[in-house]
Amino acid sequence: MDYLHESAMSIYHRRRRHRLIITMTCVALLLFGTVVYAASYVQGWVGAATPTAVASSSCSGATSNRALTPRDVTVNVYNTTDHTGLAGSAARSLRKQGFTIATVDNDPLAKTILGVGEIRHGESGVAGAVLAAARLPGARLVLDDRMDASVDLVLGAKFRTLIVPTRSARLKAARLTTRC
Repeated sequence: MDYLHESAMSIYHRRRRHRLIITMTCVALLLFGTVVYAASYVQGWVGAATPTAVASSSCSGATSNRALTPRDVTVNVYNTTDHTGLAGSAARSLRKQGFTIATVDNDPLAKTILGVGEIRHGESGVAGAVLAAARLPGARLVLDDRMDASVDLVLGAKFRTLIVPTRSARLKAARLTTRC
């Protein structure tokens, strides 16, 4: 009877190689999952959802049902890109559409925005943010803790131009802003 005898050293090396393969596979899968999640977060597929306009609990029947117009909204326009004058040209376009422009500058938060942009607003500025969002499709609405109704339109890396919404889009935005 001729049996193959395997040395303890070869068994040790085989088991070590097997553990190494399992460990490296787990690390590679974890790294791949992290990269996929980060890419989807940057693209906006996961993370903070874009809020929709909702009626506040302080909405009463005594408030005016007049639709919000661009002239009623104060907008700060900020640039997060390396393109000089981008915020200025966007501010001119918004001014032509009737918005009140307060500040035109680089982003005071110094964030890097890879998408089209962000529209930052406080609780009292939700209606103005919805109105401004119609001009910058694809922008994320971001609720912050400001006390006034001003809106910050922050231009990101994928920003190309502001649009003038169609009449139906303006009416839809007006319905969202006057709903109680």
